[in-house]
Amino acid sequence: MRRITVRRSPVHGKGVFAMLPLAAGERVLEYRGEITTWRNALRRHRREGVAGHTFLFGLSDGLVIDGSRGGNSARWLNHACTPNCETIEGEGRIFIHTLRPIDAGEELFIDYLLAVDDPEDEAAWAQYACACAAPDCRRSMLAIAA
Repeated sequence: MRRITVRRSPVHGKGVFAMLPLAAGERVLEYRGEITTWRNALRRHRREGVAGHTFLFGLSDGLVIDGSRGGNSARWLNHACTPNCETIEGEGRIFIHTLRPIDAGEELFIDYLLAVDDPEDEAAWAQYACACAAPDCRRSMLAIAA
């Protein structure tokens, strides 16, 4: 039986949901897509993308996984300020692991921790507004600078 499915999310658009209970620390899926440079990915996103919506996942080596090209279900993971999953990078790949036990039917979330050139830019904060509604929601998918 499949462990996850993609369907309409009450938070935003599509989301990834557990089909059966998942244990804490379990690897659920890999974030897949075309590996490219940020320059190519951003050029493509400006040409074809939707404002405030991205399938780009940065890697520590400076490259990016573009989930809009050859991506899988992981591209539909929604953001939450208090996520139930985390991303772990290994050998140029991104894996999604659960942070706690997850019930069947529960939506899976990661913290996007997005970065922009100017973190004080109000337009960027508005473009990446958060809809998670968690009690400690920071109201943005942007990472908070320490």
